[in-house]
Amino acid sequence: MGRFQASGAWDLRRTLIGKPLPTSAHAEERLTNAEALAILSSDALSSVAYATQEIVLVLGMAGAVGLGFTLPITGLIIALMIIVAISYRQTIKAYPQGGGSYRVSHENLGDLPGLVAGAALSIDYVLTVAVSTAAGISALTSYFHGLEPYRVPLCLLALVLLMVANLRGLRSSAQLLSAPTYVFMAAVLTVVGVGLLKLAHGDIGPMAAAEQNLRMAEEHGSLTAISAVLLMRAFSSGCAALTGIEAISDSVMAFKPTEWKNARRVLTVMVLLLAVMFGGMSVLAQQLGTIYEENGPTLLYQLGDQVFGHNSALLFVLQVATLLILLLAANTAYADFPRLANFLAQDGYLPRQLTSLGDRLVFSNGILALSGFAGVLIVIFGGSVTRLIPLYAVGVFLSFTLSQAGMVVHWWKERGLGWRVKALINGFGSLVTLVVTGVLLFSKFTHGAWVVVVAIPLMVMLFLAIKRHYRQVAKRLRLASDKKLSLPPAPADGGAPVVVLVGQLHRGSFEAVRYARSIARELVAVHVDLGIGKAEAFREQWQRQLPDIPLVVLDSPYRSLIDPVLEFVKTFEVEHKKDREKFCTVVLPVFVTRHRWENLLHNQSTIALRSALRAQGTRVVTTVGFYL
Repeated sequence: MGRFQASGAWDLRRTLIGKPLPTSAHAEERLTNAEALAILSSDALSSVAYATQEIVLVLGMAGAVGLGFTLPITGLIIALMIIVAISYRQTIKAYPQGGGSYRVSHENLGDLPGLVAGAALSIDYVLTVAVSTAAGISALTSYFHGLEPYRVPLCLLALVLLMVANLRGLRSSAQLLSAPTYVFMAAVLTVVGVGLLKLAHGDIGPMAAAEQNLRMAEEHGSLTAISAVLLMRAFSSGCAALTGIEAISDSVMAFKPTEWKNARRVLTVMVLLLAVMFGGMSVLAQQLGTIYEENGPTLLYQLGDQVFGHNSALLFVLQVATLLILLLAANTAYADFPRLANFLAQDGYLPRQLTSLGDRLVFSNGILALSGFAGVLIVIFGGSVTRLIPLYAVGVFLSFTLSQAGMVVHWWKERGLGWRVKALINGFGSLVTLVVTGVLLFSKFTHGAWVVVVAIPLMVMLFLAIKRHYRQVAKRLRLASDKKLSLPPAPADGGAPVVVLVGQLHRGSFEAVRYARSIARELVAVHVDLGIGKAEAFREQWQRQLPDIPLVVLDSPYRSLIDPVLEFVKTFEVEHKKDREKFCTVVLPVFVTRHRWENLLHNQSTIALRSALRAQGTRVVTTVGFYL
């Protein structure tokens, strides 16, 4: 029964995710510029569906007079967009392997600023998934009003679909993304173009100021006066349009060669499209006098309704395209959060499991973690874009600031041709984004930004605690790497044939080998090469320190630990089947942590391997614990 259930789960996984890809296919999983514009720019481009809307929502508190500030605020945000884009063009060229805020800050400013940038970006990626999913479902419920009560379940369903699509692999996601992204861009540009033409010819007209004031007074109870704080709140909400700009600099290696050149081209095209779409939406909204009420039809839906007509097929296309790109905009985070988690894990600040590639050459554990955190936010905030927006953008602008400050230090250290001009550009970008970060914190603090302010230090403390644990473990496990290790003599009565699994040669695995030697008539050590390029170095270390124990290195092109070991043990048992008085024994080293939570920081593959060996029929499977 257990085998049948395991087989059924495996078949379902293969159906949903697809067959495993060999490690050798990793280089083929690259994006063309057209695909990169879809998968890496979807977050930034789709933000036009709610950035202008959130500006209008805040300014509407002051009525028609407040709405008159929509265009000036939009202009400031577009100028900021261009400044940030110019700064990141330099980062892309300087860091062709991927220059996310964490890497740039960590290398140039030190550990603590790097961890702050990593924490800020991690929070922003989770919010990107939550906001994009909630906004996509808002587009759906604006068209089909009867679905409004099911907002949260629909958000969670969409999240599951996104997770499965990304677990299938980068290229599958890119192909899925391309059509909705380009249809959405065409639909928005059509709304803006046709709307402005109809306004010019008098076919549609603006809402009267008196009606605007009346509706907004009904929404908010009374109108408020224009103030600097209100304008800063509107500006802060509109800055959501800049989230996602860093995605390209963080994913340079996802492009086809020459990677940095293609990444810069796509960044430039993305920012130009974003500026045109965002600016066009704001112009049309102000000219028509359109207002937005919380939990009402989206601003983009209202504009499409006015321009195309309520029963128009174009309005339906607009809403479907908006729904799809907003759901799929989360792929920017799905592309970058696992990479960021991988960098942090490689440096020892997150669990090492986040560095492992899954069956489809993606960081599956990072994708699952991102989906889980975003799902929790959706449930807590009821799938409301307006309630999630105050948490948004603070983290990304903080990471902008640290990244650009890190680039200034980078140019100062390098001092190559034209370094002063480059440092000046990044320095100006850093100063501008620092000011914007202050504005965001001041204007949004009591509306939810305080959560981010508290969360970032807590995450940094968690990073440091994980790093401290790994350092202690490394110190505990360390062996002198240049000395031959002594083993006990083989048992006098012959002992049993034994296979001992070794991943690395340290005190934990050495204790397992010592135990195996004490019971073994015939002993063989097995190491699985997962394709990370360390097998040859391990083989040399083994020959240097344990030359008397034969070592077998098993290739695993699909990065599976279990399958090669099962096959080897099966063959080993067949070869020794003639000796019925001795059972073949498999010895597995295992860590025993001091605290239960520390188990999360170590790969629990021994549990799965032990279960698989017993299911296969191996009669003696022994674990040798090493107490940390």
